[in-house]
Amino acid sequence: MIVGGLHMKVLVGLSGGVDSAVAAYLLKKQGYDVTCCFMRNWDSFANNDIAGNPTIKDDTCPQEQDYLDALAVANHLDLPLQRVDFIEEYWDNVFKTFLSEYEKGRTPNPDILCNKYIKFDSFFEYAMKQGFDKVATGHYASNNKEENGFTYLTRAKDQNKDQTYFLCQVEKSKVAKTIFPLANLEKPEIRRIASELNLESVATKKDSTGICFIGERNFRQFLSNYLPSKDGDIVDVNTGKVIAHHVGVLYYTIGQRKGLNIDHEKGPWFVVGKDVVKNILYVCRTDKRDLLYSDSCVVKGINWILPSLDEIPTKCTCKFRYRQKDQDIEIERLDDTSVLVKYPQTIASVTEGQEAVFYDGDKCIGGGVIEEVFKDGKNLNQLIMETANGHRG
Repeated sequence: MIVGGLHMKVLVGLSGGVDSAVAAYLLKKQGYDVTCCFMRNWDSFANNDIAGNPTIKDDTCPQEQDYLDALAVANHLDLPLQRVDFIEEYWDNVFKTFLSEYEKGRTPNPDILCNKYIKFDSFFEYAMKQGFDKVATGHYASNNKEENGFTYLTRAKDQNKDQTYFLCQVEKSKVAKTIFPLANLEKPEIRRIASELNLESVATKKDSTGICFIGERNFRQFLSNYLPSKDGDIVDVNTGKVIAHHVGVLYYTIGQRKGLNIDHEKGPWFVVGKDVVKNILYVCRTDKRDLLYSDSCVVKGINWILPSLDEIPTKCTCKFRYRQKDQDIEIERLDDTSVLVKYPQTIASVTEGQEAVFYDGDKCIGGGVIEEVFKDGKNLNQLIMETANGHRG
């Protein structure tokens, strides 16, 4: 790939997984001047990641094994590999926000924070300072659509793996300076390519799961390292009756069904609300879960991936969770980065602290944090507490 008479220099994030490995191979095959970079962003011992960590006593920690796998891939592809640490940046910009949101009783999305602050900030800026023309990642996403000189973020071919939801907070200028080699490939094809290349360290390796750059954890135990548990009441919102006790209201999410340990009352039960101040967890039965549903919400801190704010649509679709189907919505702008989102069809478990991500067809046009959720014009969490207190008399 020739730009201005010189080979385009690309720094690709190599994680030790199969997706980034194949991305690096494709870039080299296409003629880019490729350098790989492994990011280390978490130190379990330094960060007191003890309780809930199933690998704390392993001889080789998962992050180090990932590095060894990335090194094996780079050597096999005959590509240079750099190693950088963003442990402090991850703690300050991602993990502190993660904990702060949980303290408020909200449910943040660490993958979105990772992309915003680490992969497309710390890593991106590192690459630019090193003289690279572009960065590349193994995300399932595309930026091949350009209109009037503007580069859009669009969905990948593999709709089941599409990760544009997690990229919604990436600045539009950085979208244009990123290459997504996997845009037109599906996961089975990725694994086939890795096998044909004899990339044995990653070809059959499980996809990473759990918290971004941290991994799988017993979530309640993990949070207890940083947010001490405090037992409290579980209240049936439709009767005001205390029916069980929880181990810490911060550890539960709206819509949660499993792990409530309400065995003596007929269920199943769902979490519908939380009172962080009074340490009360509100639940309802399956047949009385109207209070799980809302019809509008306020979204703030929106990063618009559009040529100008004038192009913000009044009607589009939205995902309020990663695996959710696109929902038809109407947008009412409150300011440049805040909107009121209306969805008269009513949707279950729209949750404060999570991300609302907007789409115009295949284009991901931005996303922001859900700040307040409403039903019939009233704050839903307030309505839940009023309902429960009304039954208590």
